[in-house]
Amino acid sequence: MKTTRQQQDATRRQIVASAVDLMTRQGFDGTTMKDIARAAGIGDATIYKYFPTKDRIVLGYLDDVAHQALADTLQTPGFAGYQLQEKLQRLTDAVLERLLADREFVAQVRTLARRSPLSMLAEPLAARQSLREAVASFLEAAEASGEIEPCDFKGLAGGLYTDYLAGVVTYWLADTSDEFADTTQLVDLSLGVLVQALRGGLVNRVLQLGGFVLRSQMARMVQHSSGLMGMLQLAKQAMASAPPGPAPAYKAAAETSPSPEPATPPRAPRKSRAASPATAAKPAATPRKRKSA
Repeated sequence: MKTTRQQQDATRRQIVASAVDLMTRQGFDGTTMKDIARAAGIGDATIYKYFPTKDRIVLGYLDDVAHQALADTLQTPGFAGYQLQEKLQRLTDAVLERLLADREFVAQVRTLARRSPLSMLAEPLAARQSLREAVASFLEAAEASGEIEPCDFKGLAGGLYTDYLAGVVTYWLADTSDEFADTTQLVDLSLGVLVQALRGGLVNRVLQLGGFVLRSQMARMVQHSSGLMGMLQLAKQAMASAPPGPAPAYKAAAETSPSPEPATPPRAPRKSRAASPATAAKPAATPRKRKSA
């Protein structure tokens, strides 16, 4: 019997709710997919049709929270008449309100994100795009009403808001003040500063100045190759720890082709990275693969 979309959504919500309850009591590592399936009242194999891993269930929870908070925000009576700061503050408050009942679980999610950030970011949240679009629409409305100066980075600002929201949640988890008064003050002050900057067009001017500085510095580094080489060397060192991939074809061919220089006795493989003075003075005939440290 084929399940309807409503039944699938209900099963998905039950899986997430069961996972939150179990992980809150037993911890993320102490909870298995089988535990969650049985608590949700579904078969051990059925759960994988909805979520392939526990990480995806956690992301599903965050996705649901963001969507519900956005819906709560947009349904606020008189919301269309709110000023920009009031809209952003209402959205932030709605997210925290949705998280409040599961605060202990959210703390575990934060620990999980610190422990394995790539697993948490491997699949983008659908709600992240919804939040980005909502914030961009708030900025468009404020710009149209003359509340703020024309804003050239509305899409970028929407993305930055989601990062800001993550920071607010982290602060909220550590907040021990009565009724999270410190978090309320943080949100009020930070959003107030942002809106004041947008009203005066300060952010646009800062971005324009930053772009000018970046262009001028890049031109300067190109003119002075040492600066450019230094930057590239730093980038190379930063990537040195990455696992080496397969050697390019041209390197394999160069290493196996005869050397154009006079034949010399074959050298034994080097056991250390330190080169002898004679070897260091002689330029390499072919590119060598850099050994990982």
